[in-house]
Amino acid sequence: MAHTRTWRVDIHLSEDDPGTHAHAVLHTDSATQLEGRGSARRKPTDAQVPEIGDEIATARALRELADRLLGAASDDIGAIEHREVHLPG
Repeated sequence: MAHTRTWRVDIHLSEDDPGTHAHAVLHTDSATQLEGRGSARRKPTDAQVPEIGDEIATARALRELADRLLGAASDDIGAIEHREVHLPG
């Protein structure tokens, strides 16, 4: 029988011209919480399109979060197998 779990990622965005900052927080059903952060900076000559900064900052935060999640999985496998484990990204 399949078991279904729900994990949630909250993304908090803030802006300070010309930058956008994203903070991604993963919440699991086992109380694990991991975080990733990302930023985007608009050049003075770029058009002001806030959605683009949000997208870039969020993508970078999620990339960092994914790397941290792979690191946590590597650590968990290593603890079980009693050896160092590296999962490729």
